[in-house]
Amino acid sequence: MRSTPYQGSSMINICDLELVGMHIEQDSLVIRLSKEYFQQEVIEDLEAQKLLMACTIANLVGHRIVGHAIRLKLAKQESIKTISGIPFLMIYKFRFG
Repeated sequence: MRSTPYQGSSMINICDLELVGMHIEQDSLVIRLSKEYFQQEVIEDLEAQKLLMACTIANLVGHRIVGHAIRLKLAKQESIKTISGIPFLMIYKFRFG
């Protein structure tokens, strides 16, 4: 997990731990799941769920973390993009007032 303040918001990047360091390829698309981007610290599932509820922006990669977001009703199944069998999900929470 990596947390970054972004334009007055809280942005988190969470990747299932076993995927960190992998290169995912599909057609001409190559995605590098780098330790620098996704592994500022290793967290447990409960902490990940708390961060998902509190953040404003989330970039998620992997079956477990994307599954948590769906179960927490932060996104719909249709929002998930799959690349080489790996689910990717981006969440933006709009807040008014």
